Amino acid sequence: MLKHLHGPLGWTLLLLSGLLFPFVTGNDYHLTVMSTAYLFAIATLGLNLIVGYTGQFNLAHAGFMAIGAYAVGILTVDHGYSFWLSFLLSGVITVAIGLPLGWVSLRLKGHYFSIFTLCVGYIIYLVIEKWDDLTHGPVGIIGIPAPEPIGDLAFESPIAQYYLMYFFLVLGVWAMRRIVNSLLGRTFMAIRNGDDLAEALGINLMRNKLLAFLISVLYAGWAGALYAGFVRFLGPDLASVAHTFDMTMYMLVGGLGTLIGPLLGSLSVPWITQYLQFLQEYRFVIFGPILILLVIYLPHGVVGTWLGWRARQAAAQSSTGRE
Repeated sequence: MLKHLHGPLGWTLLLLSGLLFPFVTGNDYHLTVMSTAYLFAIATLGLNLIVGYTGQFNLAHAGFMAIGAYAVGILTVDHGYSFWLSFLLSGVITVAIGLPLGWVSLRLKGHYFSIFTLCVGYIIYLVIEKWDDLTHGPVGIIGIPAPEPIGDLAFESPIAQYYLMYFFLVLGVWAMRRIVNSLLGRTFMAIRNGDDLAEALGINLMRNKLLAFLISVLYAGWAGALYAGFVRFLGPDLASVAHTFDMTMYMLVGGLGTLIGPLLGSLSVPWITQYLQFLQEYRFVIFGPILILLVIYLPHGVVGTWLGWRARQAAAQSSTGRE
């Protein structure tokens, strides 16, 4: 199955599955769950770029998602901007805030970088919670408008919102695929494999790490902006590090440093937790050990483990052929 999923046929099947999903489910609640999964999948793609491809674990990722969401909420509700203009500006604002934070934090390496970004994420959460005049504080922002119609396309109904989120996910996957398969993507992977190796190849470490960081937070900011228009209400909890850990879990389940892995993790894990809801608070008693076993026996995730197995098989066949 994974052999087909990893090739063009697999991407085509995933594309068709998303297009046909509303006709299969016929349930607005399921459309809402899947639309939310799409939003977090977009943010997870961004986190995977900085973690899986560049080797820098940014624990402030949910904070940047909240910055994009609050940018839309503040601009639309408090200043009367249109949603689509606010959506574009949210990306600019997220990158503008991410630039100095990334420039400072990326001077640190390894665990020090992760701890620093954990602190940054918590500061973002506190600013959102305490700055009442700007963010409305713990009350949150209520009444965020839905995206305005584009021509005859309106986005008020659950199915229209579903296809809007699906469109942006497809666009995000396409753009990320172009990035990771380009020379720039290989540069990021060289940095992940070792700073000394990358420097020996003539790579400017700071410039490329910062570029990966900014692309990553841009994905997070635009995912947050779409989230604001979809949910129509924002609270400080969106900036919680718990959401970053959720996205990390999606990457671990699917496979760090792969494109399809975090996507599959983002779409499958929310449905597993939904189907375990009948257990109420005990559902994590079952879900937790499953994740532990997965990390122990499939440390590179489902897709990552399969790719490693395929590489070993190809090497063995090549060795046998030479003999």
